[in-house]
Amino acid sequence: MEEPQRPDPEKLLEQLREEQRRSNRGRLKIFFGYVAGVGKTYAMLEAAQHQAAAGVDIVVGYVETHGRAETDVLLEGLEQLPALEIDYRGIKLREFNLDAALARHPAIVLVDELAHTNAPGLRHAKRWQDVEELLAAGIGVYSTLNVQHLESLNDVVREVTGIQVRETVPDSIFDEADSVGVVDLPPGELLERLKQGKVYMPAQAARAMQSFFKGPNLGALREITLRRTADRTHVHLETARLTSGARQDPWRISETLLVCIGPSPTSAKVIRVSRRMATSISARWIAASVETTRTRFKACH
Repeated sequence: MEEPQRPDPEKLLEQLREEQRRSNRGRLKIFFGYVAGVGKTYAMLEAAQHQAAAGVDIVVGYVETHGRAETDVLLEGLEQLPALEIDYRGIKLREFNLDAALARHPAIVLVDELAHTNAPGLRHAKRWQDVEELLAAGIGVYSTLNVQHLESLNDVVREVTGIQVRETVPDSIFDEADSVGVVDLPPGELLERLKQGKVYMPAQAARAMQSFFKGPNLGALREITLRRTADRTHVHLETARLTSGARQDPWRISETLLVCIGPSPTSAKVIRVSRRMATSISARWIAASVETTRTRFKACH
């Protein structure tokens, strides 16, 4: 009879350290969708209302309803922190007030649009960096994200839609989130909402339907969203299985993907594609470059 495999002490120690680190951090929940208008902010506010009804100390740090009446209603009864108003080249910009959230220190704060670029002069260039500071301070965060803003999928989205998305979020933020909830809506229903003015104003909606919101684009983005979420779930399950001392699957843990890069402008795309491949098969991932002057080998994990 084969003896049960004993847990690796080093892996158990590493797991305990990670659990200790996470116990001091806030928890991040991402409401994830394939495009604007599927209902991410609505779902986030619904969840916030349920938490408030249960007595949880939850506040609205920043939420963008885009004037949608059914979404505005869900703000009623929730405490809202004052937004920052920034003057930038004669334009008033409304931004998330990070310091107000840190001073209030609720159990959970809502911070919409994770990929947003902050106005110049604020402490962090990106909103996901604001969220990182909140989590480090022990504050839980609810946020929203569209698939086209994930860094590793930037090239894929451009190939599907023909549009280069400039605002991106590191995949590590998504992969290390405590919870990711997919907010889904069939493309046909989304296009109907768009025509009814429930996503954008009429003129903006008409332009959107001629570019990003074409039917085939939406179907492809929806599939990418579901696949990326499934990959994340698979990695989490594999990690939990291996750290629990369960019998290991040799081919899964022995796979290593090595990608060679250089000064070519296509290297960034090669890195993104290879990272997706490594994640999908739970493989160790190494990017390597060679300096031809002295043939020194460099590798980075």
